[in-house]
Amino acid sequence: MKRIVLFLLTNLAVMLVLSFSARILGVDRFLTANGMNFGMLLGFSALIGFGGAFISLLMSKSMAKWSTGAQVISSPRNADEAWLVDTVRQLSSRAGLPMPEVAIYEGAPNAFATGASKSNSLVAVSTGLLASMRRREVEAVLAHEVAHIANGDMVTLTLIQGVVNTFVVFLSRVAGYLVDSFLRKSDEESSGPGIGYYIASFVFEILFGILASIIVMYFSRQREYRADAGAAQLLGSTAPMIDALQVLGGRQPGELPKTMAASGISGGMAGLFSSHPPIETRIAALQAIR
Repeated sequence: MKRIVLFLLTNLAVMLVLSFSARILGVDRFLTANGMNFGMLLGFSALIGFGGAFISLLMSKSMAKWSTGAQVISSPRNADEAWLVDTVRQLSSRAGLPMPEVAIYEGAPNAFATGASKSNSLVAVSTGLLASMRRREVEAVLAHEVAHIANGDMVTLTLIQGVVNTFVVFLSRVAGYLVDSFLRKSDEESSGPGIGYYIASFVFEILFGILASIIVMYFSRQREYRADAGAAQLLGSTAPMIDALQVLGGRQPGELPKTMAASGISGGMAGLFSSHPPIETRIAALQAIR
């Protein structure tokens, strides 16, 4: 319930900021004078921005299972699966969380956590990760994913994505109207948006979307540091997480679907568009905790 209230309050705050800024700058009067309903644009932007992000969050667990082929362990078939489920149960108990679903999927070393809430979450690991790590290191990876759930990272990233999406939709259409108005300033008989509006809005939505992804990826990288620290706290030592990262650093991490890339233990492009910090900096951050 607290997360839902936070979602609604954030949505309201974004709309108020956009409305207040537009009024101060006179954008609302300009849009109204050029045939656009400012209130409808604001509502449309929030609906598309937050609505899309919220729907993605609600579908995240089912989409993760479908896109990776992850198989939930409902009844362990062997000792390894039994250990995996029991380890996640112990870590979740230490973090004060309900037991998440545990799944395995075929692929190179990686893992992820997802779900709409702390009580409706999933922790999945790849067969490659289980085969390439000692149990102590796998436990560290599992602790990292449980820490993501405990920190509410899925909901937090959804809120951030919703905010930037709303700004992208709103600003791209305002910019489109400005361009269209400039191109048609000598056309006194025309009313409403022209072809310039649609083309400019599309172009600006791409440009603003790129900027928005930089913002979202920055927050994604910060949550990785917090999850690493959370794993160390759950295990009572930074050593297992450091060892796990060193193993991952020596291998090519398995690629997750684009919609799941920010949820994995490692991977992603370097730089501003990376969902994860370099492994070397993550290890250095853990060593600084000592």
